[in-house]
Formats: sequence, C-alpha cells, structure tokens
Amino acid sequence: MNKLVIFLAAVLSFLPGSVGGAQTAQTRLYCLSLKFQQGRSESAYYSLNLTTLNAGINGELAPTFTSPTHFSYLEVTDELFGGYLGGYLEMNVPSGGDANRNGWPDFFEVAQPVSATSAGNYTIPGLGSGTVQASWGRAAGESVGTCILKFKPNTYYTWETFTHTFELLEYTGPLTYTPASNTVPATVALQRTGNDTILLGGLASFVKVATDRFNKLTLQTGSWTNEVQQELLFTANLLDRDPEYPTNYYGYFDFADGDPNTADPDYATWVLSIDDLNDADHDGIPDFSDDPAAVSPPRSPRLSLAPGVTNLWLTISGTVGATSHIQSTTNLASSDWQPALTVKLTNDPQTVSLPRPVSDASFWRVVAE
Repeated sequence: MNKLVIFLAAVLSFLPGSVGGAQTAQTRLYCLSLKFQQGRSESAYYSLNLTTLNAGINGELAPTFTSPTHFSYLEVTDELFGGYLGGYLEMNVPSGGDANRNGWPDFFEVAQPVSATSAGNYTIPGLGSGTVQASWGRAAGESVGTCILKFKPNTYYTWETFTHTFELLEYTGPLTYTPASNTVPATVALQRTGNDTILLGGLASFVKVATDRFNKLTLQTGSWTNEVQQELLFTANLLDRDPEYPTNYYGYFDFADGDPNTADPDYATWVLSIDDLNDADHDGIPDFSDDPAAVSPPRSPRLSLAPGVTNLWLTISGTVGATSHIQSTTNLASSDWQPALTVKLTNDPQTVSLPRPVSDASFWRVVAE
C-alpha cells in the first residue's frame, strides 16, 4: 500500500489595500413653500385661495428670502353672488424653535409640533389693504396642519376670518454614496412624509470645494424622477458641513419646477440635509467628505496541517475578519490551483476541516484578503 504524502505550501497571495465600499447617510428634503388648500370664511359667504400661478390655483405660499418671509397671490370668491377679486399677501411664518436640537427649525420639521402665530399684510383692490394675523397648528408627526388667517382692514370695513388646511412638503430616505477624493457619486431614494407612495429620487454628484474640501461640497446639476416617472431638473448648489452638528451637511436645493403638473414653475426652493454617521478612520470627519480610508491588508497568515482519521485539520493564524481562500493542487509546477474552501476568520488561530486527498501527494495554500 502506498503511503499518503501531504505537503503544506505556504504560498500566500495578498490583495492590495483598497478603499471602503458604499456608505449610507440619512437624507431629509423639505420645501420652503407651504401648500394651502382652499379656505372658507366663518360666514361661508367667501372662499379664499392662495396661488403663485399666472392663471389657476396651486395653493403655494412661497418664500421671499426677505421680510416678510413668504408671499402669495389671493383669489377671493363670493360664494353667494359669484365673481371674485384678486389680491396680494405677504406674511411671516413662525421662526425659531429647535426642540430636538438638530439644527432645523421646528416649523419645517414634520416630527415636531407647531402652535404659533405670525403676522403680515395684504392688498385686495376693491376691498382695500390691511394686516393679517395667522394662527398655526400642527401635531407632531403630521405633515398637515391648520392655519387661520384673520384679515384686519385699515378701514372700518370688517372682513372675514378664513380657515385653511396647509401641508409641509418633506421627503426622507437614504443617500448611498461611494467615498472619493474629489467627486462623490450618490444615489437618493426618498419618500414623502405622510404619504409613502409619493416617491422622489435618482443620481446625484457632489464635488468637493478645493479650498475647504472636508466641509464644503457642490451638488452638481442633475435630475430626479417622481413616482410617475416625471423628470424634475435641479440646479447646482453649495452644501456646508454644520460646525455645531458636524455629521450634518446642508444647503439649498432648487428645482427648475417642483410641481410639473401646473402650468408655471412652482415649489422650486427646498432645503437638503444629509446626516452621515460613517467615519471609517475615526478622525471626526464623516466619510461623505473625508478622503477614502485605505483598508489595511491582512497580516501574513501562518499555517499548520494535521491529519485526522478521515480528514485533514488546517489551522490558520491570521487577521480576524480577513477572508481566507483555501486552494489545493497535486502539481506544484502547475498554475491550476483548485478552490477547496473559503472561510472568514472569526478567531486567531482558527481550525477548519478539509477532505482527505485521494492523491499520494497534495499541496495547499491560502489566499488572504
């Protein structure tokens, strides 16, 4: 009977260090415009619509980026006798408040409740001008709330109080990106808060600003699609890393037209927030803007092989977490190494069972990565 001869060849191969794979950050996108439904007066004699369209109603109370903070055109309809009057409204929305200390105003965060007042002014040709008082209410976790507009004319004429339903437009979801030195590619998948069947997402590309590359990135022009595959184009904008909330990046996000179902561009200006808790090298800079962290190769494993009754016992001493590809051949002159087993080391050392070879001579090696 031939005696079985087994050779253990420590022929080891190492993959070079490589950058980390895809990472996921959390994203929130909210519109600075509010969406108002038609309001009715207390007497039910009049209805009031807000719009920013040249013709038609879209319910938009849009940002001014000055004071007062928001504006809209008014359409007042006489429900008894017909006909309507047009006008103009400008007023502030509630400001301040950050109960959960995440850097975002509670008024524009669905997760936070709102109970506040604000003021503004209006002009309606034929009825005059005056001031308006707004009372806002919205429950925590609800994207829809109530706004009561009370108009006070500058004359003795007493006008009506209107009650409206308003909606805060907010999307949340993951942003999956690949860390990179200069341009960070990403994929976004968002759902409307309060209606998870309304979707928004697509590809995005962020370029690091050379003079402050860990704290500033420029979102490049691109397009996303909604749940009915309408394309929404967006323009380039700067994102800053918040010094008080260093895992967060924020900036304006501008659609060419936020609602393609209306005749004119509307609901255009939004705020984008990206919160990234990934920090592979633990230097305090999230991976989203940090340089890619190199993955160190595993250390050279040490091998020992012992025969069992019906098998072989291979002991591998190496880096925990590294993957070891065990290969075998019957001819060292051949480059044809056959895979025998792949194992991820959970201990150091770790022993695995191998089938007893049928050849009189066999050679074994491990490729570690």
